[in-house]
Amino acid sequence: MAEYSSILLEKAVDELSKLPGVGKKTALRLALHLLAEDKNKTDILCKSLTDMRNNIVLCKKCYNISDEPVCSICSNPKRDDNILCVVADMRDVLAIERTSSYNGLYHVLGGTINPIEGISPSDLRINELLERSHKENLKEIILALPATIEGDTTNFYLSKVLKDFKGIITTIAKGISVGDALEYADELTLGRSIANRIPYSK
Repeated sequence: MAEYSSILLEKAVDELSKLPGVGKKTALRLALHLLAEDKNKTDILCKSLTDMRNNIVLCKKCYNISDEPVCSICSNPKRDDNILCVVADMRDVLAIERTSSYNGLYHVLGGTINPIEGISPSDLRINELLERSHKENLKEIILALPATIEGDTTNFYLSKVLKDFKGIITTIAKGISVGDALEYADELTLGRSIANRIPYSK
């Protein structure tokens, strides 16, 4: 016997419940809300999600999400192009940008080294980072990776790969608790960690 009186509603709830942090009850509440909304509002939501999925690309320079081949950060002439902040993923870019404490460029690795999950250096955009360190007029590279074993491992690996870099390599200050992802840090703590970065030490 079906749990709902409508198979269409049941399918919608099933799909919504696949989203992170959304259980069946929340999915049902969202589905019923959308059902009760004006149809045009629901159509706008559906179109925005479809447009996002189909049209967002990765910036060909830093690999952050973008509407254009080169993102608004990389193409902004007011950004300091002498500083490059290396992050694990696009959520970290969003977190750092919210602090308003950093005005340089980014490089999104696409994760951290994690042998248990089968993520090796070759799975990350490390070669692209190395290429940027040679081609761009960088004076500083900030390693802003999670304060986890995987983040520390990746930091150490990057410091080896970047051994010939002529500028300085820094890391964010330890205002971030060990084991924390950047996206969960409060803006004040993360902002201070970026502003008070320190030379990277192996």
